[in-house]
Amino acid sequence: MTGLVPETVAASDAAPLFKVAPNLLPIAGEARTFPVRRIYCIGRNYPDHAKEMGADPKTEPPFFFQKASDAAQIVPAGVTVEHPYPPLTANYHYELELVAVLKSGGRNIPVAAALDHVFGYAVGLDMTRRDLQQAMKDQRKPWEIGKSFDHSAPIGPIFAAVETGHFTKGAIRLSVNGVVKQEDDLASMIWSVAEQISKLSESSELVAGDIIFSGTPAGVGPVGRGDVLTGHIDGLPDLTIKIV
Repeated sequence: MTGLVPETVAASDAAPLFKVAPNLLPIAGEARTFPVRRIYCIGRNYPDHAKEMGADPKTEPPFFFQKASDAAQIVPAGVTVEHPYPPLTANYHYELELVAVLKSGGRNIPVAAALDHVFGYAVGLDMTRRDLQQAMKDQRKPWEIGKSFDHSAPIGPIFAAVETGHFTKGAIRLSVNGVVKQEDDLASMIWSVAEQISKLSESSELVAGDIIFSGTPAGVGPVGRGDVLTGHIDGLPDLTIKIV
């Protein structure tokens, strides 16, 4: 067996087998880009949406799931981007959300200090293969397949919080082919962005590059090829995709 024990090489000296390109999101008005580390999403964070999903918003604690970092699909402001209808699903849903992106982080972040870690905000869509998600739920299996897949997180350009302020209220609205399907106010969130950051930091150390999809209003529903989705949040440019 001589010669079969690999020689230990310091990580700092080891060359990567291949390179993986980071997912870089545009920052409005800047040449710099925002590298994505992790994508966190909170579930059922608007009362009416929690009810339509069969939950009690008064008793349910916050819960989170993740999407792959390369699931983010860049959607420039003022441009309609083609969005591929994914495989394996016949019930493809939209969920419009305010996205917060972090410039720093830590563990056990107090709510009062949480927004100090936010670099900026964007409009995002948590696209969902609802039939796959529900099938996994019914089988008591992880439902990642329904949430984390290629292009499942369309996101507009990031706007720095020093320019926009923090988004604690304002209209959030999604239209499909010009017909409003979701409409609420950011102030309706059960758990604020600050509270989400604080809660997430209890279970995982948050760091620069983490982004948080902060929940969707009621009215989620299916779309098909040819449909045009337009997401609006007061204070940010609209996000528009066409399902192809």
